Amino acid sequence: MEAVMIIDILRRAKANVVVASVGDNLEILASRKVKLVADMLLDEAAKLSYDLIVLPGGLGGAQAFANSDKLVNMLKKQAESNKPYGAICASPALVLEPHGLLKGKKATAFPAMCNKLSDQSFIDNRVVVDGNLITSRGPGTSMEFALGIVEKFFGRPKALELAKVMLFVH
Repeated sequence: MEAVMIIDILRRAKANVVVASVGDNLEILASRKVKLVADMLLDEAAKLSYDLIVLPGGLGGAQAFANSDKLVNMLKKQAESNKPYGAICASPALVLEPHGLLKGKKATAFPAMCNKLSDQSFIDNRVVVDGNLITSRGPGTSMEFALGIVEKFFGRPKALELAKVMLFVH
């Protein structure tokens, strides 16, 4: 759900979105047996550079991301280059935190995972932006999360325009 919401809203904003699979084929079996098709495998995606790298949630997905050295290295490079990165649901706690990508940063995550965050002062926020890091809580906050990304890259007027078109606000 989070992946589709992020992809859809960023594409509505005319962002060039690349969906990469950490698995060995393009078809991704997400939570609740939802099938998604990636644009490319992570091996191919890792050869490119990105303005933003975002991880959707889901326990299985977050565990797969955390176990992908290639993805973790991409995220570390992104952070070291002061380029934006983000995660939602279980991914902030299971991927970013254990790999030092939340060090000195305010973040949030899925409520049952927040005890894994070293700084829990912002965990009740639906979306947290701290410099180049953006995190969010889960499926119910995915639209706000994606709109927050749109605001960061395309400005508040574009985010509000999309929020109105999608009936998220009046």
